Amino acid sequence: MPSQIWDLRIKLLRYSGVSIVAIAVTQTSLWVGLVILDWPAIGANTFAVSIGAIPAYLLNRSWVWRRTDSHSLRDEILPFWLYSLVGLAISSVLVGIADRWSSSTPIVMLANLAAYGLLWVSKFFLLEKILFRRPHRDDEK
Repeated sequence: MPSQIWDLRIKLLRYSGVSIVAIAVTQTSLWVGLVILDWPAIGANTFAVSIGAIPAYLLNRSWVWRRTDSHSLRDEILPFWLYSLVGLAISSVLVGIADRWSSSTPIVMLANLAAYGLLWVSKFFLLEKILFRRPHRDDEK
């Protein structure tokens, strides 16, 4: 049991590192969409969440959960993207509210970040318990 707790802590630490990368990619993409491309907030948010989900999936799968087997469209990729779509919906609502309240780029970016934070813990457990779960020796029998 102590080994499982240690493994979970390591995964959580690595997951945090991946989250920093995903946040940097998403926030940079959002800024580019808002400031450089002058897109509406919801369009820029959709672009940013989509771009940020790619390194999040790949890094979580390979570095955090150490999966090296082939990717499963049904068991991994689709559920990951569905969860990302839920995040996109929540962040789009918050970004839309922020954009109506204040067209300030930092406020819109903060709204996107708040949505990410709301889903952060539940996403870890989704990845740990469902998407990248390795069968226990007893499960293989």
